[in-house]
Amino acid sequence: MILAGVVILTVLSVFLIFQPILTGQKAPSADGEGDFSDLTHRKRMALLALRDVEYDYHAGKLDEEDYKALKSQVAAEALEALEALEVEAEVASRNLAEGAARVSASGVSMAEVEAEISEMRRSIREGAICTQCGHPNPKGSRFCAECGTALAVQGVTPA
Repeated sequence: MILAGVVILTVLSVFLIFQPILTGQKAPSADGEGDFSDLTHRKRMALLALRDVEYDYHAGKLDEEDYKALKSQVAAEALEALEALEVEAEVASRNLAEGAARVSASGVSMAEVEAEISEMRRSIREGAICTQCGHPNPKGSRFCAECGTALAVQGVTPA
């Protein structure tokens, strides 16, 4: 009886250990963020180094002269990384603005796509999306313009 219990616990333990590997699950990153760019990584490392310099100074591990030298060096690295990130963000913003004006191969501009996305978001907020076909309907609609299904009107559920 005891041997059967040990075998069952062993098999269960092995299964629980290997289950994430076999199913291909991945652990989430500790901070919830995705992959870092080189600039983001440089900024984060510089800010962490700056924090460490502060801790070391207040813990008495650094004298004031070393503290000031290290702090100015690490602060300069952090500032350089932040400025590079700002430049990268400006370039990305400019590219996005240029992309909005471009027309795709199908003849639809990015501005039209963005307008459609905005309309869909507005319809979702107002609750005018058909539950049957997913068509966005104008505010106050009682029936879906696509499939004719009765829509929920505020305070009233469809029959």
